[in-house]
Amino acid sequence: MTSSKPISKPKRASKPASPISKLMSVPDKKSKPKAAGAAKPKRMAKKKKVTKMPVTPLAELLTEDLWTAYGNESKLVGREGSLQLQELRNELMERHMPLVRYHAERLQQTLPRSIELDDLISAGTFGLMDAIRGFDPDRGYKFKTYCSTRIRGAILDQLRSQDWVPRLVRVKATRIERMYQKLMGEYGREPTHSELARHLDLEHGELLKEMEGAKAKAMYSLSEKWDDGDEGESVEKMDILEDRTAEDPVNELNKRDLMHYMTKSLTHKEQFIIEQYYQLGHTMREIGEMLALTESRVCQIHSNVMSRLRGLLDRKQNNLLT
Repeated sequence: MTSSKPISKPKRASKPASPISKLMSVPDKKSKPKAAGAAKPKRMAKKKKVTKMPVTPLAELLTEDLWTAYGNESKLVGREGSLQLQELRNELMERHMPLVRYHAERLQQTLPRSIELDDLISAGTFGLMDAIRGFDPDRGYKFKTYCSTRIRGAILDQLRSQDWVPRLVRVKATRIERMYQKLMGEYGREPTHSELARHLDLEHGELLKEMEGAKAKAMYSLSEKWDDGDEGESVEKMDILEDRTAEDPVNELNKRDLMHYMTKSLTHKEQFIIEQYYQLGHTMREIGEMLALTESRVCQIHSNVMSRLRGLLDRKQNNLLT
């Protein structure tokens, strides 16, 4: 009996790998042999979370800290710099605005009442802005001392620009007034003209000339309030000043009554000629055209009327005066 051997199937020959499959094949990481002595790959370090420190508002900083931050920022970006520099500058201006009002109120006491306090504060604010831009904290002196001069200078410059009187006139008037007050305190009386001229080192004529030139006219507002001390009520100067160019109603009534008294004995034509000529200012020719008369005839009637009125006034002068 013959033993039957299992018939093995013929093995298929493996096809050679195509070049595309070689390119697409990915090597297995596990089967990749490790080279001897190769270093292990380093792990990526985890990023640490940085906690930001809270920014202190500018309003809560001390003035010294503000100046320090302002100086550092201006060195980095320049004087005209960044938005941060502008915020620091605005905060410094708000801190020093009471100083502007202080100097403005002190100067207002020496000025006429027509000068508004708000105008002085506005001019002093520009001086404060220039002082902040030009101040250097590293020099070691205080900002208050530095800006006070700039604020007063800005206010005085604004006042001088609006003053129509020359500055030399103001200087002469101030010099004479100060010497006058000084001599009055020393002598206990008003100084004479010769004493004032001697202390000013001026001749008599020179002093008269300077005093005449120092009499500068002042301008006042008619809308300025005038306090008459009656129950705290105040009125405007325009309501109490006399208008000398206006017609006096009392005089107008007197003239009207006198004209009526003088012309009541005249005819209608004669009254018309007198009223047109003296009250309305018409000429003889215009009056003649109104009445259909010649100019010579109107002059004749006028002369006749005036002679009669003069005689009437001479007879009744005493009655008019009483």
